[in-house]
Amino acid sequence: MTNYAVGHGAEKRAAEYLVGEGFKVRDLNWKTRYCEIDIVAEKDKRMYFVEVKYRRNSNQGHGLDYILPKKLKQMRFAAEMWVSNHQWPGEYQLAVLSIDADEITFIDDLS
Repeated sequence: MTNYAVGHGAEKRAAEYLVGEGFKVRDLNWKTRYCEIDIVAEKDKRMYFVEVKYRRNSNQGHGLDYILPKKLKQMRFAAEMWVSNHQWPGEYQLAVLSIDADEITFIDDLS
């Protein structure tokens, strides 16, 4: 299985998890020429821009370890682009969902 297929499968699993937690998935793999967002989901009139990190095992470290300042900057830029393109009038925030082997961790506020 290719890395792309594994990553896409993890994003689908993450989306299913979010739906089970009461989110409505608005976009999956939203892309522009300049940026991308793994999952755009809405809950309680707030939009969440979710970065999905997947690790088969802890030998590669945990997915949350890869949310560094540069990645946060990219995520903010992408979220602002989505908000502008969709004229979203409400509140929004950055989030990360890490799938480490079979453990799911969701952090819904990266401010």
